Formats: sequence, C-alpha cells, structure tokens
Amino acid sequence: MTLLVKICGLSTPETLDAALDAGADLVGFVFFAPSPRNLDMATARALGRRVAGRAGKVALAVDPDDALLAAIVEALAPDMLQLHGCEPPERVTAVKSRFGLPVMKGLPVAEAADLAAAAVYAAVADRLLFDARAPREANRPGGLGQPFDWRLLEKLDPGVQFMLSGGLDPGNVATALKVTRARGVDVSSGVERAPGMKDADKIRAFIRAARQAANVASPA
Repeated sequence: MTLLVKICGLSTPETLDAALDAGADLVGFVFFAPSPRNLDMATARALGRRVAGRAGKVALAVDPDDALLAAIVEALAPDMLQLHGCEPPERVTAVKSRFGLPVMKGLPVAEAADLAAAAVYAAVADRLLFDARAPREANRPGGLGQPFDWRLLEKLDPGVQFMLSGGLDPGNVATALKVTRARGVDVSSGVERAPGMKDADKIRAFIRAARQAANVASPA
C-alpha cells in the first residue's frame, strides 16, 4: 500500500535533515506553548526554508485563533494545517476558507464511542488523524507516548483518508499498520531520546520499519 509517513515535532536542522534524508513524506512543526516541541516563528521560518520542497510541511496548532494561524502561515508557508484541539467542525471549515490550505483534524480516541466524531469531521476536513486521548490531568492533547486500542480502527471507513498516531515507535509501527490498515502514520515522542529532543537514529528506524511493513502489505 502507499503509505504516508509523518515525523512531527521537529525543531532542529539536524533532525529535520534526518527525516528528509530518510524519506519522510510529511514533516510536522508544533505551535503550542505547553509543548516541549513548540517553535518560535524565527525558528519555523528557518526550518521551513530548509525543507525546500522535499516533503510536505504540516503546522500543528491547538485551538488557534486567526492571528496565530496567520503568523504560522507567514513564517512556515505550510502545505497543511493540523488542528489538534477541540475545534468544532464549523471552525475547521472557517480555517480552510480563511487560509486556503488543506486541514487535518486530530481526533482523540480511547473507546469505540469516540469514533462517532469521525463522520462529522470527515465532511469538513481533508484528512483525519486518530490519536490517543490524553490523560485527564494532562495540559496538552495527544497520547503523550501512549497508544490506544488499534483494534477500534480495524473496520473503520470514515470516507476520508486518515493517519494513525499515539504511542507509535520503530518497534510497534508494523503491528499498528497491520491492525488498522491506515494509509498514514504520525510519530513524535516515539522517535525522541527525551521530551522534545528527536533522535536521528530513531527517526531513520521508524521510517524504515514503516516502509517495510507497507511493502509486506502490498508486495510487488
């Protein structure tokens, strides 16, 4: 199968280069102050230029207002916006209209009932990303390194392309793909040596494992 691999939360030239050299399809940049991966606009501008068309640039924000999104678009020139907060469908539509960019909507998953939102957002988003629901005490969304039960996605067809996130790493991505049949995977903490500090070897290992799993699923 054709698989999209996204490395998210990149923040240094060295780890960005590692992702690009290893063949990442999408590279993600975080604009959310509580995150250890948060970027300032000057750093985003420099990293965005470094991509030089070798991968799609995705800007992740959490419940952003238009002013923040405008600053992100001006600095990074992203190819896609990722809304990863509690944005309602109407906000997704408004962001697409205002900025003229594709939008990927992150949806938290902990149980089967959480998947009801997929049909609603599939009508307005260009892509969905299923992520583990954050613990109640967390100050930021996402799985924070923990996966959800991938079996929940086994027979899911939301009517729009989707990616899998939450607790993925080089050791489990093949299993995750086999269970979910997702056409895209998104990793952040699973390729880090410490929170916010990407590891180039882990990035390469993740992309290699994901590609190998996709090749097994779709032999030549």
